[in-house]
Amino acid sequence: MQISLANLKRGERGIIIDVSSINIPLKLLEMGCLPGNTVELLQVAPFKDPMYLNISGTHLAIRKETASYILIEKLP
Repeated sequence: MQISLANLKRGERGIIIDVSSINIPLKLLEMGCLPGNTVELLQVAPFKDPMYLNISGTHLAIRKETASYILIEKLP
């Protein structure tokens, strides 16, 4: 089941399926936000933005709006 990265809850993991939107900054792709990589939501800021993620060993903070363009498949 594919969902948006923005729908993950703290501690959940997934595999990135699609990052083809033009709204995703090139810098995220360069830092490992690519299809096939695993992603885990580590923490969310108090007002739900930004999201603190671990993407294949790289820790990133991204806006929830940007995360909504990244499709993942949730891992059990």
